[in-house]
Amino acid sequence: MSSKMKMNKKLHESDNDDLEMAPLKEVSLADPPKVIVTSSSSTSSSSSGRGAGGSSIVTACLMYCFCSVSMVLTNKSLASGYNASIDGDLNVLLVVWQAMVAVACVELCKRLKWVEYPNFNMRTARLWAPVNILFCLMLFTGISALEHNSVPMVTIYKNITNIIVTAGDFYFFHTSAETLVLVAFGVMLTGACAAAWNDMNISFLGLFWMSTNCLVTAGYILSLKFATKNVKLSKFGMVFYNNVLCTLFLLPAAIFRGELTLFFRTNALHTSDYFGKNLFAGFVGFFLNFASLNCVAATGPTTYAIVGSLNKIPVTMLGYLLFDDVITLETWFFIALSMCGGFLYSYAKIQTGRRKLAASSK
Repeated sequence: MSSKMKMNKKLHESDNDDLEMAPLKEVSLADPPKVIVTSSSSTSSSSSGRGAGGSSIVTACLMYCFCSVSMVLTNKSLASGYNASIDGDLNVLLVVWQAMVAVACVELCKRLKWVEYPNFNMRTARLWAPVNILFCLMLFTGISALEHNSVPMVTIYKNITNIIVTAGDFYFFHTSAETLVLVAFGVMLTGACAAAWNDMNISFLGLFWMSTNCLVTAGYILSLKFATKNVKLSKFGMVFYNNVLCTLFLLPAAIFRGELTLFFRTNALHTSDYFGKNLFAGFVGFFLNFASLNCVAATGPTTYAIVGSLNKIPVTMLGYLLFDDVITLETWFFIALSMCGGFLYSYAKIQTGRRKLAASSK
């Protein structure tokens, strides 16, 4: 197996965490796409690091961090920052706006020959539709979770998705988890549950949306493993089909729920601020695909996984500072405990990947 194939395989394995935080980003378990990310993308991570220099590595990591963090914070602002102006919510319509932006971006990149994927095919769309239903639910429940919970709580609670995915892997694919992974799960789950218990602003509705989002996200990740056996799509092919189908499925739902009518009747939403945030969120959600590929090409899969875990720190702190959430010291302690469990999980997965790589190279 070539170093490029190994690097892409590791990238796909570590994509789950970002998928939870930035739902317009895709996890591809199919063949890697033909995409222009850096001049050294066809080399191994070590040689690309030497050729590009330290500044390129830092730039790649910062670009990835910026996209991942800003995606969450922008969606939080859109989901909860305009509640005083409307009677209800526009969560489905928010997903539709951002999906439309993502489709426009990926089509533009295809025309510029930066990415490559087949044209729209109805048979492929029908085969992909069941997976896309979970994708749509993942986006909607993610926005709803951000509306009713603080960013720190959503950030740590999403660690539970990894536990559900591992359980699903064991049930469907008979893949066992190592002891260190199970210990990390225990730390993550204890911290998340204790933080929720001590959060004075937590509500049943908030817990419902967070729990539902974890279940649906895990279902989407697991369904990809089944779907990609019959449908071969590149990473950007998935971006295209998921967002096209998402628009087709959710736009009627937004009309049925009265969100489109509510939007047109609410003059307070007809501002450059609101439109700009939706445009930015859609663009960043799409551009995160490039940023992740660029980061793993410039640094290697191990650094990519570590940066993905460390992203939770600025997301948590900025979410707390920007949205004036009230969090007690006890809750902060349990948030930190759950984040430590997430770091331990990343370390365990890195060690597992190294052992598998060493075994395959023999």
